[in-house]
Amino acid sequence: MQPRWNKNRLTAKLGIDYPIIQGPLGGLSSQRLTAAVSNFGGLGSFGAHGLTPETIKDVIAQIRSFTSKPFAMNLWVSMEDEGARRSDENAFNRSLEPLAAHIAALGAPRPAYEPYPWIRFEDQARVLLDERVPVFSFIYGIPPREILDECRAKRIVTIGTATTPEESAALQDAGVDAIVASGFEAGGHRGSFLRAAEDSLTGTFSLVPQISDTVDVPVIAAGGIADARGVVAAMVLGAEAVQMGTVFLACEESGASPLHRKVLQGKKGGHTALTKGFTGRLARGIHNRLLDELNQAGTPTLPYPLQRRLVRNLAIPAEAAGRSDLLPLWAGQSANLSTCTDVLAFLTSLVAEVSEIAGPAIQRRAAGRKNQSLK
Repeated sequence: MQPRWNKNRLTAKLGIDYPIIQGPLGGLSSQRLTAAVSNFGGLGSFGAHGLTPETIKDVIAQIRSFTSKPFAMNLWVSMEDEGARRSDENAFNRSLEPLAAHIAALGAPRPAYEPYPWIRFEDQARVLLDERVPVFSFIYGIPPREILDECRAKRIVTIGTATTPEESAALQDAGVDAIVASGFEAGGHRGSFLRAAEDSLTGTFSLVPQISDTVDVPVIAAGGIADARGVVAAMVLGAEAVQMGTVFLACEESGASPLHRKVLQGKKGGHTALTKGFTGRLARGIHNRLLDELNQAGTPTLPYPLQRRLVRNLAIPAEAAGRSDLLPLWAGQSANLSTCTDVLAFLTSLVAEVSEIAGPAIQRRAAGRKNQSLK
């Protein structure tokens, strides 16, 4: 019997029907979206890096009330940038200036400096361990050995994220179960941890085969994958699953704002760019006035997560005023390929199209991988 494209060692380990993983989406996650993808047979994910441990526990309970299928909780191992704890009110006011005129024009009060309420990765991870979530995924580094050991003991599947082959090797050495190969086409943050993000910008379809040749654990392709063609291409290059993020943002179930979804549904997300201006860390979003202004040379930027918190003082009134030009609009380079408005309809169509065009290519690749494992 020839192997089917949707069955491999990763789907078996995760306990899912299809090798389709919904990207965590950070602050744009929703419990409904996570559960919808999992209920279909993929792996829904929830980005919890900005949440307190108490809130994470509530989110896990809510997801479990919507689905009995496996799902992933995603955290950032590195929670802050160098200098974040030393940043003071003077730095806050300097970085506020490029935003102040827009905030005033929208009728919002000028924000005042407040110390940031710090959240520890270890405290967030403790909740995931205590709750025995099915899958623990992470970016920006490798969790301490004791956390990974406890995951193994509790049979929690771990998925790390690499932006270079060197990072994938480090993740495999740490004993993770699978590795996301995150190309620079992806929307949102670049999760680099061995070199600067600016020095780790490899495209998905160059990165996937390099990482597949570097590690023995399953590889998950991420970045710029928005339709059946991307799924098939990724799996032919050696991936055993794909992670899709931007494609789900436009759907009704996502946590993206109505204005963000409208921009994506209107096919106005084709021009994206990288910036540190939205959060303090390099990330990809739709090119607009805010991104252009914050990318100007000499514009002061606070370390992550302080810049992220600062920009929210503009984002909230801009959203209320319908000003998409003044919003951080996360999206990958294939945003204009996104057709998802309803999760079930999109996934049903995606699986049918992959099944139709996959042909013998993926099957030959899967058979070759199986033969190698038997040697």
